[in-house]
Amino acid sequence: MKKLLYQLDTDPIPSTFDNVVAYDGGADQVTALGGIDPRNVGALVDGAIFTRAPKDKKFTALFIGGGNMSAGETLLEMIKKRFFAGFRVSVMLDSNGSNTTAAAAVAWMGASASLAGKRCVVLAGTGPVGMRAAYMLAREGAQVGVSSRTVERAQSACRALKERFGVEVAPLEGATAEQRAASIQGAHFVLSTGAAGAQLLKEQDWRESRTLELLSDANATPPAGIEGIDVMDKATVRHGKKVFGAIGFGALKIALHRACIARLFEANDLVLDAEQIYEMAKTMVGKT
Repeated sequence: MKKLLYQLDTDPIPSTFDNVVAYDGGADQVTALGGIDPRNVGALVDGAIFTRAPKDKKFTALFIGGGNMSAGETLLEMIKKRFFAGFRVSVMLDSNGSNTTAAAAVAWMGASASLAGKRCVVLAGTGPVGMRAAYMLAREGAQVGVSSRTVERAQSACRALKERFGVEVAPLEGATAEQRAASIQGAHFVLSTGAAGAQLLKEQDWRESRTLELLSDANATPPAGIEGIDVMDKATVRHGKKVFGAIGFGALKIALHRACIARLFEANDLVLDAEQIYEMAKTMVGKT
């Protein structure tokens, strides 16, 4: 029985990245479909759940991708509503790689030092990676602050995190370099999740800190989101702090993505979202 994965992308053109990783994760055939939304997903789900016998349904799975996490979340809810009784297949949500990227970054942070009770700042944290990471950090008992260009946007993200994950995080203003430098004062951990090529923190703003233990930068495009961190850094010690670059923790992200794809074909009732993907990341950290 072939393992069939249907890649449902909310963007017009399906991601080649997700397609390659799907094959590397063990799918025998990947059907990549773009422009998927609540209006057209129903028939696709029905086709996946009504075809194979109960014992064989685990060999069909769905992957939700695309650049918009909000659209991906909406699509996931619509898909779950089509399931009933044993008529379901496993599904994974990883729009823009947000769940696997955040999980890999935070898993490495937690493996490097205890997060419980520590102050953690997620710079430019109102995007999908930042919000997922904020949830994961808070889940580990950290006191989390999320910065944005405006306090209003940060507050909106904090409300969304409370509603979706039930965690309390603090809004921080980070429109200027000075505000971002001020936001990390007294922090123990910093994770930068800003747009590609946007430098959020200068090296001089963190190198002399007496409280910082670890900094991680999710930006793989020069210049670095945190000046002074190399994209290849992996628990490298700089100025007395451990630092991670995007590729440094990226090996875990890729391995995790593949492992999630493989897991989809183990049963027909799995839903892999932030919570489940993060738990998998914690079991894999240090093995890649």
